[in-house]
Amino acid sequence: MQTSPTWQSPTPHHETFWQVCRSYWQLTKPRIIPLLLIETAASMLVAAHGTVDPLLLLVTLLTGALAAASAQSINCIYDRDIDFDMERTRHRPIPSGRIQLRDALIFAAALAIAAFSLQAIVGNVLSAALEMVGIAIYVGVYTHWLKRSSTQNIVIGGAAGAIPPLVGWAAVTGELSLAAWLFFAIVFIWTPPHFWALALVIQDDYAKVGVPMLPVIAGDEATA
Repeated sequence: MQTSPTWQSPTPHHETFWQVCRSYWQLTKPRIIPLLLIETAASMLVAAHGTVDPLLLLVTLLTGALAAASAQSINCIYDRDIDFDMERTRHRPIPSGRIQLRDALIFAAALAIAAFSLQAIVGNVLSAALEMVGIAIYVGVYTHWLKRSSTQNIVIGGAAGAIPPLVGWAAVTGELSLAAWLFFAIVFIWTPPHFWALALVIQDDYAKVGVPMLPVIAGDEATA
């Protein structure tokens, strides 16, 4: 991982327990999670022909949120150097010094363990394992391997965001049918244009820290 020469961890400044909770909440990038849960719920409804066991639905959405929060937290740990250099992200909990690396790692691990365990108990092992696959793709493929090395980072790494429909389908049926993979394909194909549109807006930040998002390398017209 590249280390920015300007990165340093400022002194933590929590004054209340609420502020601590707020920092850990921000570490999970919560605005991203609802979309993943909508995908999960939709596939569960289709797989169950419109009638899903309420407990299974609630638990699968909860564990999906926990798994996504774990992945996002690890992403924040890995990207702490470039987050410090970008105006948009330098106030996140880790670059601002409000959460230390060891604590963030423990938090992320606890979220992942809780997600797998609860989903395996209430749902099934396949759906629980798929949640872990989602974390692995987001952290290993997108964040570690592709984000800083290829303009195709979001094309391939975006598969992580297409895992939730598989989780939902597997939770209901215990298997992955062709319909489940169709859900996966829809989200997988939708992700790059969605993300590139956002990247067009904030490409200066990506260029500043050397992240080769498509608009930075190919320009606005080619991206559009």
